[in-house]
Amino acid sequence: MNFTPNRRHVLQTGAALAAAAGLPAWAQAQPTLRFAAVFSDKDIRADMMKMFAKDVEADFKVEAFLNSTLFRQGTELVALQRDNLEMGNISPQDISKQIPAWSLLTSAYLFRDANHLNAFFASDLGAQMKKMVEDQLKVKILGPTFFGTRQVGLKPKKKISVPADLAGVKLRMPPGDSWQLLGRSLGANPTPMAYAETYTGLQTGAIDGQDNPLPNVQNMKFYEVMSQIVLTSHLVGYDLLTVNMKTWQGMSAAKQKSFQAAADKAIAWSTAEHLKREKELADGFKAQGLEVYAPNVNAFREHAQKVYLASDDAKNWPAGMLDKINAMK
Repeated sequence: MNFTPNRRHVLQTGAALAAAAGLPAWAQAQPTLRFAAVFSDKDIRADMMKMFAKDVEADFKVEAFLNSTLFRQGTELVALQRDNLEMGNISPQDISKQIPAWSLLTSAYLFRDANHLNAFFASDLGAQMKKMVEDQLKVKILGPTFFGTRQVGLKPKKKISVPADLAGVKLRMPPGDSWQLLGRSLGANPTPMAYAETYTGLQTGAIDGQDNPLPNVQNMKFYEVMSQIVLTSHLVGYDLLTVNMKTWQGMSAAKQKSFQAAADKAIAWSTAEHLKREKELADGFKAQGLEVYAPNVNAFREHAQKVYLASDDAKNWPAGMLDKINAMK
């Protein structure tokens, strides 16, 4: 499976497909399934896809195009819908742009952790939301690909227990209304700032803190200009491993079953690896002198969900769905 295709490879792939006498990928004897994602070959999910490709290699050849080398970030879903792509790693935010009800699945504190996320997508409630995507967008969701939980990191040493403790705290958030809503839902003063400027912003005091999964804190060295990490766990980060509907419907029932089983196995492995990495990093940051602790997460969850329920986004949420997800074990 090629994980670093160059421009010539992409052109060759297109030429080969064009030469296939117009046959769709799923109708060929040994179909090639092109997979597009924004993550790099260093990502745990790249290894997840290698595992998946090996498990389905008897029936399919999976070609991975990472780092947005085949489609720009945010355009993969449309490519799947137009039959220009067989598989993709799709953000729930992209789905919510076409199906507003899905904005629920991007809100703060909806999922408690990776296990809750996976339990939801394996449940009847998850099946309902996945069917919505199948019916309206004509793509098949195989499962959620967890990639870490967002935590609040602060430069000031102020102890944070409840949302009121973040009042007036300038918390860097990515630009965009949905991210500012997330920041407000935590009780903070959200400050839009580019990701690349965040280190300097913390260093100079232009911002008091930032929120990111712990692997990002490590990669960007934010820990060098912070005093503490508050384990708010306010957003469980995930994308969706998705397959083009024509590709899926072109498989026999037996192949669909083995294909889904391979996806389930790879996703479970990837989730476990991400959780292991997060724990290692939390311990590592403590060893480096940062204070790492959990606040009153229930208080944060209650506050955040009230803010979201009062927002325009909530008007599109399926009636009663939030309460049902909260009640899931």
